[in-house]
Amino acid sequence: MSTVVVSHEYGSSPDQAWYDHLVAALRDHEVRVPQMPDPEAPQPEPWLRTVAEQIGDPADTVLVGHSLGGVNLLRLLQRHEGEPFAGVVLVASMAHEVGYDDLTPFFEGGFDWERIRQAAKGFRVLVALDDGVLTPDPLEHVRLFATHLGAKSVVTADGIHFSRYQNRRELHEAVALVEELLP
Repeated sequence: MSTVVVSHEYGSSPDQAWYDHLVAALRDHEVRVPQMPDPEAPQPEPWLRTVAEQIGDPADTVLVGHSLGGVNLLRLLQRHEGEPFAGVVLVASMAHEVGYDDLTPFFEGGFDWERIRQAAKGFRVLVALDDGVLTPDPLEHVRLFATHLGAKSVVTADGIHFSRYQNRRELHEAVALVEELLP
């Protein structure tokens, strides 16, 4: 049985957005959605520790990051040493700062893309064209992930930020991308 570890979005919790749907759809696997500390005032180190504590064998683990949770995973991958993860799915995640001052510490120093790319066997990205968080253009973030990580991307016409704010309870595209990467 493989493990899927989800790093949720800023200001959210494991029982919001589409995370329950992911857990139910992947019931043949162990899916962990830990509560990130201080989701309304996130700090990089506590978020990193929380996800790292959920990981067993990287070769048998798919990481899923939603929004800031994806940035959290990029930082985790940048520090990772050893066997690569089975895969990473980034849902509405940022490839660079998007103008939220409270989130600036997550982006300090930029990303070591080559190191991140070597830390996982495959990358998938899911983004909506109408995502107002991924400024200045959601496709710019997709291009950066494709260029730097070799990520396969799925772009939907709508979906905004696949967020708790839209009360989105299912996200079939995310389930399909995780299934592609499961060992």
